[in-house]
Order: sequence, then structure tokens, then C-alpha cells
Amino acid sequence: MKWFKKILKKSRASLLIILVAILALESTSLVQNHYSQKGMKGEAMARAEGQLDAIHNKIMDVVNQVEIAVKNNEWIAQWALTNPDSIPAIPKLIINNNPIIVGSTLAVIPNYYKNRSLYSPYCLRQDGNVILKSLATDEYNYPEKEWFVKPIELQEGYWSEPYIDIGGGEILMSTYSIPIHDSHGNIAAVLTADLSLDWLSELVEKVEIYPNSFGMIISREGRLMVAPAESLIMKKTIDELASEMDKDSNSFKKLNKALLSRQTGTLSVKQDGVKSNVYFAPVERTGWSMSIVIPEKEIFAGLRKVNLMVRLLQIAGLVLLFLIMRFAAKNLKKLQTLNERKERMESELKIGRSIQMSMIPKIFPPFPERKDIDMYASIVPAKEVSGDLYDFYIKDEKLFFCVGDVSGKGVPASLVMAVARSLFRSIPLHEKNPTPLQIVTEMNISMSDMNESNMFVTFFCGMLDLNTGLLKYCNAGHNAPMILNGRIDFLPVKPNVPIGIVNDFIFEEQEIQFNPDDAIFVFTDGVVEAENIAHEQFGEDRLKKIMCERRSSYQHFIAIQSAVQDFVGQAPQSDDITVLFIHYLNKEKELSDTFEKSITLKNDIGEIVKMREFMEEIANRKSLDSSLAASLNLAVEEAVTNVISYAYPKGTQGDIQLTAEVGNYSIKYILSDSGQIFDPTAVSSVDTSLDASERKIGGLGIHLFKKIMDTVKYERKDGKNILSMIKTI
Repeated sequence: MKWFKKILKKSRASLLIILVAILALESTSLVQNHYSQKGMKGEAMARAEGQLDAIHNKIMDVVNQVEIAVKNNEWIAQWALTNPDSIPAIPKLIINNNPIIVGSTLAVIPNYYKNRSLYSPYCLRQDGNVILKSLATDEYNYPEKEWFVKPIELQEGYWSEPYIDIGGGEILMSTYSIPIHDSHGNIAAVLTADLSLDWLSELVEKVEIYPNSFGMIISREGRLMVAPAESLIMKKTIDELASEMDKDSNSFKKLNKALLSRQTGTLSVKQDGVKSNVYFAPVERTGWSMSIVIPEKEIFAGLRKVNLMVRLLQIAGLVLLFLIMRFAAKNLKKLQTLNERKERMESELKIGRSIQMSMIPKIFPPFPERKDIDMYASIVPAKEVSGDLYDFYIKDEKLFFCVGDVSGKGVPASLVMAVARSLFRSIPLHEKNPTPLQIVTEMNISMSDMNESNMFVTFFCGMLDLNTGLLKYCNAGHNAPMILNGRIDFLPVKPNVPIGIVNDFIFEEQEIQFNPDDAIFVFTDGVVEAENIAHEQFGEDRLKKIMCERRSSYQHFIAIQSAVQDFVGQAPQSDDITVLFIHYLNKEKELSDTFEKSITLKNDIGEIVKMREFMEEIANRKSLDSSLAASLNLAVEEAVTNVISYAYPKGTQGDIQLTAEVGNYSIKYILSDSGQIFDPTAVSSVDTSLDASERKIGGLGIHLFKKIMDTVKYERKDGKNILSMIKTI
């Protein structure tokens, strides 16, 4: 029992699921069984009704033949009453012309003829011969017979209760008789035709709906004319039989009542625990009722076999389900263990990524006090940690910078990246006048000596003299940077070999003179080799097209990132993407061309005129071209109109502060108010592809100034809405 308890404890959840499955299967089986039984009962009823209709039609065919035969000879019998000697010929004529009739008589009422008190010549078919005999005997006494009394009493044709005609036909028969009137209209005789009931038994025995189903026919008085046991025929009534079978059963009483009242329908009866369905219908004019009895187990025999098979399959399925769930539970436990390990690894990788990202500069602008350089850099890792690196710092008015790409990906590459970045920072500390050549050479020596993993780094190292604009650089197997100096082109570089491969490799240094407004864009191959789903690469041509438009360093990064993402689509990122953009500016021009100007407006739409004058003054002072000035005016006007219309409650006066911070390459408009909180950057963009009638009302003005400006930011500070809009010029 210990092993059973152990299994029960371990498999409690599985057993609960199996219990639910059992309940679901059992419920389904019960519903299915109910409708299957209903359908089978309906089929059994249809088959029984079909059999009863067939039996009824055959019986009525015989009954009609007998009745027609008798009625066709009615006029002859009337004529024969005037000639008593011709009466025996009439039954004989009926017998000879109708093979289904076994006997016939014209029975004259007592004392109709003065010389004969009783007169009933009887013609009988027996062993293929026709025999004539008389029923006018003291032993037979035909005037008391039902077949004689009833038609006279009813004055119409009548089918007698089945009987064994002792002294007459000597067989089980039923007699159809009609009254015969003389020329005075008085009933003078009864004309009959006897029908043997042996053919009924043969007819009903052919009922084969189910193996143990059987048919019965009862007479007007409830006696069994046809029954499965010959010993019951005409011996007992159905009431007597029912009392013997089940004295306490009301179902038999209902059935007997329905049969005796010649109803049509179906009833269920139960005997000795066995339930049967009885289908019954009357036979017109005869007073008979016919029925078919089908044991219910016969109806559902096929269903029981199917149910047994289904049960066995269900048990097999449940056992299989239990085994599968046991197997799944074991695998789930393994999966949980693996997930826990994975979560720990992911957590460690996140920490590693955080440490790695903390090693590189990520605050921009990095030197806010300087007006002679504009910089932006970023790493977008393909995995949790990156094998790319960038770094920069200023020493003695020289900007040292680098971009590198470690072979491989993941954790190993990130470790090599950390080493390369540390060497880039530490080597210049020991040199009085470090150069890119010295940095790359010493990094190569250090990393080659400890390169047991055979990993290498493609590396570009540069030094920009911020006073003179001279750029010295050394390339170590890295792809050529892009230079913007009046035209867009790639910087001429000597490829050399990557760092970490050849210990004593002799690198070459190069230099180029930068002029104010020149820029350099250094990147890893993850940019140009980014692939879409069709495995097409982003390529250098697309990169050149993006660089054709003058932007700030940050806006260049945004433009490149957006273009690469749009190109790649749903394809996964295959490599780390690292970019470094350095824009060398003219310090004197920057200082002379920067200024700040403000204006205060009321929340009145008439103030728009003052706002336009303010915008025109800035455009003239900055010498903006007309199209750019118009675009800026439209954007700011939409923003100001939005504040005038919605910031303050209707009927309330409020101030709106508009400030322009004008730089050498950008203009920043700051719009502030003390109205209710509203963040226009949170408003979803308008779908301009839709027809105007299909678009929602509102939001188009916000859409316009967000589209025109390069950067739009919102903050709530000191109870004020502050909206900043920046445009690179």
C-alpha cells in the first residue's frame, strides 16, 4: 500500500484531471446514450408500425374478399327462400367460387317453413373436397350461435368471435354473416362464410423485426387468436394472462384496456424485470386488435455492444491519459528546472548587460559645455549582451574615439569587448602624446598574447584635434566610416588586420583635415548587413541616401534606426548594430548665431497675429528660407491654437509663454501654460490615408506639428504644461 500512497501523492493533480475527464466522458456518454436510445426507439416504432400496416392490409384484403363474396350472393339467397330445395346450392356456390372460405350456410330462422322447424344446409371444404351437411341438429342448435343471433339483432353484417366450430367446420374460425330478408322485408335467414384462422398465425409468424420480437392478435372479447404459445390460443383472455404474469402491474391493465377499446399506440410493460415495448392497432369491422411485442433489450442490443466498446476505449484512453500526464508531469518538472536555470541565466545576462552598458558613455550630449562638437552613439544588441563597443573621451583638446566589433556574439564576445574598451581607456594614460597608431598597436599586442579563444576585434580608432580639425585614425580590419564634408563618401582607410590575430603586425596610421561643419559616421557591419525576410541586405547605397539630408547627430541616429527597422520588418536582428556620429562645428559661428527670445500671449485667438510677428522676427534674424519658415509658423500656430482653445475653461483668462531657443543647427520652441493637464504627444496619430469622411474629428493640428518638428516632448512641471518642439535646421 505504501507504493500506492506514494503514486497517489505524486499524481494528485493528474488524478484530478482524470477525474474531470471521467466526469466529462460520462456526461457525454449519458447524453449520447439518451439520444441514441431515443433514435433506436423511434426506429423500432417505425419498423413495428410498418409491420402492423402490412399485417393490417393483408387481413383487410381477406376480410373484404369474404364480405364481398357473401354480399354478392345476398340476392340469390333472397330468391332461394321461395324455393327451399335450392337453398343448399347457395353455400356450395360460395365455397366453389371463393377458395379462402372454408364453410358456408344459409340458416333459416326457426319455423320459417311450416314443415321444417330448423333448416341450415352447410357446405364445408375438407381435404380438397366439398362436403354438404346440416347444422339443423339438436346437438349443434344453430339458432343460439353468435353468428346467427348477432346479425339478426344488429340487422347488419357481423364478424363473430373466433371459435372452434364443433359439429360444423371442426376448426378454429371466425364467421361473417348477414341477415337475409324475404319479399315482405322480414328477416328470414342468415347467410354466412367461415374463415379459417390458421392463415393468421402464418401471417403473424412472419414478423421479424428483432430476434425475440413476436406478434399477437386478440378477439373482440380479448381472447388470443394468435400468440407465440399455441397452448394460449383461445384458452385465456389477455386479462387472465396479465393477472397470471404480474398481478400488481398497472402497465398490463393499461395495455389490455387499449387493446380491448381498439386503440392505436405504444405502451411499455414490464414482466419479471424485463421491459418490453408493445405497438398495437385495431382491425376494422372485425373487432380484432393486433400488436407487436419487442423486448427493450432487443432494441438496444446493438447499442449495448457499441457502449461496451466505447467504455473499453474510454478506459484505455484514460489509462493512456494517465501515463501521458505522468510523463508530462516529469517533463514539466524538468522544464521548470530548466526555466529556473534560464531565468537565472537571463537575470545574470541582464546584470551583465547593465554592467556592459555602464562601461560605455550613454549620456548625450556628452560634453554640453562645448559648442564645437555634436555627438551621438548607440549600441542595439542582437542578443542580451553585445560584442560591439564604442567609446570616446577628450584629452588635451583632442577627442579620442573608437568603434569595435568582436567576432562572435553573446557572453564570450561581451567579455572581449570589455577587455578592448578597458585597453582603449588605459593605454593613453601611460603615453604623453598618444596616437591612434600607438593605441591600436598596444591593444593588438595585449589581446594577441591572451587570445586563447582565437577571437578577434575589428577596430577603428580616431583622434580629432578640436583646435585644428586634424583627424588622425588607424583602422584594424573594420569597415570604412562615412565622411560628410560637402559630399557623402567613405573615408579612405587601409584595412590592416583585426586586433588579436597577429602579435607583431605593423599597423599604419592615416590623417585627414576636417573643416567646420564636417562630420564622420562610424558604424559596425550590423547596419549595412541587416537582412529582411527575403535575405536582402540594407546595403551602403541606402545608408548614403539617409546621410544626404543634414540633421543633428541624434536625428541621424533616429533616421538610420527607423530606416533599418522598416527595411528588416519582421525578420529577427542578426547582428549587433553600433553607430557613432561626430559633427565638428565652428565654435565662433555657434556663439554668434545663438540667441533666445520669448513672448507672452493671452488665451485669445486674436493673439495669433502677435505670435506670427514673433515667428517672422526669428525667421528673419536666422535667415531661414521661406518654405522652412512657413512650416515652422504652421507647426507653432497649431500648437498655440490648441492651447488657446482647450487649456483654460471657457470664460477664464490665462497666459501662454512662447520661448524660442535658437542654436546654430536647431531651433527649440517651448510652449508653457498653467491650464488643465494635456499631453499632445499621447494623442494617437491621424490616419491620413483615410478619406476625410472616414476619419475621426480632431487631432489633425497635433498631427501636423508632430510631423513638421523633429522632436516633440511634453512634461508637467510646477503646475504647468510644457511642450518642447525642436527642429534641426
